[in-house]
Amino acid sequence: MEYSQLIAQRYSVRAYRPDPVEDEKLKQVLEAARLAPTAANRQPFQLVVMHTAGRKEELGRIYRREWFVQAPIIIAVCAVSSQAWVRESDRFNARMIDAAIVADHLILAAADLGLGTCWIAAFNVAAAREVLGLPEDVEPVIFTPLGYPADSAGPKVRKPLEELVRYEHW
Repeated sequence: MEYSQLIAQRYSVRAYRPDPVEDEKLKQVLEAARLAPTAANRQPFQLVVMHTAGRKEELGRIYRREWFVQAPIIIAVCAVSSQAWVRESDRFNARMIDAAIVADHLILAAADLGLGTCWIAAFNVAAAREVLGLPEDVEPVIFTPLGYPADSAGPKVRKPLEELVRYEHW
């Protein structure tokens, strides 16, 4: 699929079929995440792939929507602060931006393969840390189910470009 079609057609899937995700497709999605650009190519992230079978109650603690655990897989994108590039002038740590770029690559690759995802940041951080067994230096940034959609895209509402872009100065 052409990139412009892909970004226009991708949507946040909130209903999933129980069909398993083929190992090859999962690998392609993870490879797309690995290839994402990160500040100074530090790659300060880890992906946690979780199968939902037999773990729906436990995983449901992270995000309490039934559709979250409908998909056969949930992927967590985690940032590792100590591995991230830090801007010298103000000590800005790029870990969250890097994790967001990684998640975007993963989500777009999934859509290109006919898989659905939904970017979730409104999760229970304490539950996520506990369920994933995260070390202190690792932060959960986003979660996404990964599976075949059981719904279809609604209308995509976005602000007009004129409201989002400025030229030369504010």
